[in-house]
Parts: sequence; structure tokens; C-alpha cells
Amino acid sequence: MQSILNSTILLDTAAVAPTVKQNILNILYMFGSISFIYGIKMLGKPETAKRGNLIAAVGMAVAIFGTIFLYENEGKALGNHIWIFAGLIVGTVIGTLMAKKVKMTGMPQMVSFFNGMGGACAALISLVEFNHLSHAGNFNDAEPLHLLIIFLGLVIGSISFAGSMIAFGKLDEKIKDKTLPLQQVVNIGLLLVILVIAFAASFDMITNPNVLFLILGLSLIYGVLFVMPIGGADMPVVISLLNSFTGVAAAMGGFLYDNKVMLFGGILVGSAGTLLTVVMCKAMNRSLTNVLIGNFGGSKAAAGEAKSMNGSIREVSISDAAVLMKYSKKVVIVPGYGLAVAQAQHVCHELEQVLEQEGVEVKYAIHPVAGRMPGHMNVLLAESNVSYDKLVEMDDINPEFKTTDVVLIVGANDVVNPAAKTDPASPIYGMPILDVEDAAHTIVMKRSMKAGYAGIENELFYSPKNRMLFGDAKKTLTELVSELKNI
Repeated sequence: MQSILNSTILLDTAAVAPTVKQNILNILYMFGSISFIYGIKMLGKPETAKRGNLIAAVGMAVAIFGTIFLYENEGKALGNHIWIFAGLIVGTVIGTLMAKKVKMTGMPQMVSFFNGMGGACAALISLVEFNHLSHAGNFNDAEPLHLLIIFLGLVIGSISFAGSMIAFGKLDEKIKDKTLPLQQVVNIGLLLVILVIAFAASFDMITNPNVLFLILGLSLIYGVLFVMPIGGADMPVVISLLNSFTGVAAAMGGFLYDNKVMLFGGILVGSAGTLLTVVMCKAMNRSLTNVLIGNFGGSKAAAGEAKSMNGSIREVSISDAAVLMKYSKKVVIVPGYGLAVAQAQHVCHELEQVLEQEGVEVKYAIHPVAGRMPGHMNVLLAESNVSYDKLVEMDDINPEFKTTDVVLIVGANDVVNPAAKTDPASPIYGMPILDVEDAAHTIVMKRSMKAGYAGIENELFYSPKNRMLFGDAKKTLTELVSELKNI
């Protein structure tokens, strides 16, 4: 009798153990999901963004290690721990080295590259799961919804990967904009073909397992065609959209594995990326529909149709610029990509401090798409310890330009170009801009008269109230600070 009781207890313990592990894993997944929500919420403010990022990273680490050690499927734990940890170590080392070496000017490229890797991982999950079905002989017997999720994960992940790689090349100025004849028709037609094939294969209308590779190839081609024609000034919107694609693709993987934290994280990334895309579209006065069908952004060819510039360029010396700013009541600095290229954010902050010592009010005007990715300028200035309350968004700073004595534009171009309001032939026409022309004086710091990222001339340069200060931003700002101290 005792032996029977002991056997029963052992059997009950064996039966309960997996449930206990699963419960613990679910608790860890819940912790990870909550950390994602809290971390994203903290990313909404510059002063808490770094801490929010760390909190979300901790939640992700807990979910990953919980899965490795606690996940079981039909009583079997995960194996291949050596390969899993080897991959984690190699990925961590590579990611850390890339993050430490990347310059602020290369941050958009790195974001695109990492986002592309996320899309590739989501696509690989779909490939692996489909391979499991095919080898088990269950392809034709699988649930249609299960197959549809596999195909959607493959499609979205592949588009995100291919599009992100093209975005990486364009941001690095190694790939030029190219537009096919009937680009919209080709893009819409190809996307419809991909979706129809995926739907047909999911519901047994196509039974050849090789259809997976057809969908993969067409999706990669669409990803390239989707991003290739997009103009440079519109790249911030594309980056946020591709980021949302990767999140949705990750959510498909969460569905496949019934992994709640993966599903939750994918939904959060997808929804956050979509909301950011909508905000970027509003900032650019573009249509989200046009983004999705590949008709987004103005062609640089349109720049040739833009009206010719009237007026003359007026330069200003370092000493005159210093005097003008020293005796101003209010100065607004407009940072742009040129500031990042010159790595002049620290000396720009020093200029701000010197002016404030003279009793001048100083603020920074931040356009939503300044730089080459969302938030580029905020990160750049935060690196140099600029106070967060001095970073003023476009809608809030625009009314203040009428009471501003001097606007100092450091490396920005398209976001201050009045052609967005005055020239219907301009590719940036309709894009909300910083109303710097309302200020009493504007000083534009540039290396040369070369056009900005949108490839068009800037009307502001020819304004009677504007003066050009040519030279490297860091060198020129250093000389300006020195001159202010000596006045």
C-alpha cells in the first residue's frame, strides 16, 4: 500500500512540475510585457528615455532566459543550449561594438540595419515553421489560419528586411533614388499578387510546397521597389514605417509559437511604429496611403521645375554675427544634419551657455523630421547635455519666431525652406516647416551652397533678412564662441 502511495505521489509530482514551470514562465512573460509598456511610456520624455530603454531591455532579457530554461513542449525542454548561448554571445558582441563605434551621423543607418535584421528573423521563423510542416507531411492538412500566419510573417518580415537594407544604402548615400515607369501600378500589382498567392496557398488552392519560395522572392522584390523611389527628405517616415512592419512580423511569430511576450512585444512595436509614422506623415503633410503604395515623397526631378531663385546671397563675418547675437534678447538655434556631420553639438551647447551669460534667451527649434530619422536632433543635443526644456517642437516654436531677434540655422536646410509654402512645383511643397523667415534676422551656417537632402535650392538663402556664414560647423561655432567672449 505504501509503495502504491509513493508511486502515486511521484506521478503527481511529475504531472505538476511542468505546470509549475509554465506558471512561472507566464509570470516572467507578464513581467516582460509590463516592462515593455512602462519602458515605451518613459521613452516619451527625453529625461526618462534612457531609463525606459534599460527597463524594457531587462524585461526582454528576463523573457529570453525564462524561455530558454523553463519552456516545455509536450514535456520536452528546449535543447541546443550551446548553440543558443553561442548565438546570444556573438550577437551581443557584434551589437555592442557597432553601437559603440557608430557616429551620430551614422545612427539612422544603424537603426535601419538593426530593423532589417529583425525583419529577417521574423521571415526565418516562418521559413522554419513551414519547413517543419513540410517534413512532417502536414502542409496540406495544416489549419488554413496557421498557414496564413506563416505566410504573412514571411511577407511582412521579407519586405521589412529588403526595404531596410535599401534604406540603409540610401541613408549612407550609396544607393540613389530610382523610379520605374508606372511605379504605383507595379507596386500595387505586385503586392496584390503576393497576397493572393499567400491566401490561395493557405486555403489549399495551391498545394505545391515550393510556393513558399515564390512568396519569399516576390516579397523581397517588393521591399526593394517599395523604398527605392522614395525621396531623401522623406526617409524619416520610411524608417518608422519599416519599424512598424518588423513589429507586426514579430507578432506573427508570437501567434505561431503561442508566445505571449513575443506577441505583446510585436504588437507594441508595430502600433508604436504606426503611430510614429502617422505623426511623421502629418509633419511632412504626406498621405499614409501614398506611403503604402510607393508613391511617397517628391521626385528630385521635380526640383528642376521649381521656380528660379531671385535675389542675391549676403555673407556675414564671424565678428558681425557675434555682435548681432550678443545684443539680441532672444536667439533660436535650428539644428540639422550638418550639425551631426560636424559633431558640433558640444560647442553649440557652449554657444548657448555663453549667450545666456550675456542675458540672451536661447531655445532650440526641433522639426519632427530634422536629421535623417525621427528624434535624431533630440538625441544629438541630449548627448551634449542641452537642457530638455530648451528643445521646443515645431508647433510650439513657430509662433515665437515673430518675437525672435536672431535664428541661427546650423546645418538644417529643407525644414526651413519657404518653398514648402510658396512653390507648388517644389517636391517639399505642403510640408510644414519652421517659420524662421518671421524672425528679425536669420543666419545660415553651411559648408557651401549645395542643396539639402531633398535636392532643391533654399529660398531662405536669398531673403533680404538672411546672412550666410560659410564653413565647417564645429570650426565656425568655436570661432563664434571665442569672438563672443572677447567682445
